[in-house]
Amino acid sequence: MTDKTIQRIIGDVLKYGVRTVLAISTIGGLIFLYNHANEQADYARFTENDRSIIEVVSDVFSGVINMQGRSIIFLAIIILFCTPLIRLLLSLVSFIIEGDKLYVFITTLVLIIIAFSMYFGFGH
Repeated sequence: MTDKTIQRIIGDVLKYGVRTVLAISTIGGLIFLYNHANEQADYARFTENDRSIIEVVSDVFSGVINMQGRSIIFLAIIILFCTPLIRLLLSLVSFIIEGDKLYVFITTLVLIIIAFSMYFGFGH
């Protein structure tokens, strides 16, 4: 695997990731509007859900299986979040193959920061 091959793969991940998110969110939005077209939104109160990310992702996948529009939209948001994360992981592989220790360290540090912020800050 050469550096150019990995760079092409990274570009494809970003390009197709965004296209996938657009398609999934459009489908989810249409399903949501079809099922909730006559409901009126209540913006007077907001509730905070203090749940772990595992619970949230599990609920999203359960909702997708049941073809719930809101869950399909949330799935698109999860994929949108994962797209640059996959890019970061592929960049790490590229730096490891190149033997660039400084960028391996920096990329690993960024991944650790993202992991800690997801684990400790998601429900707060």
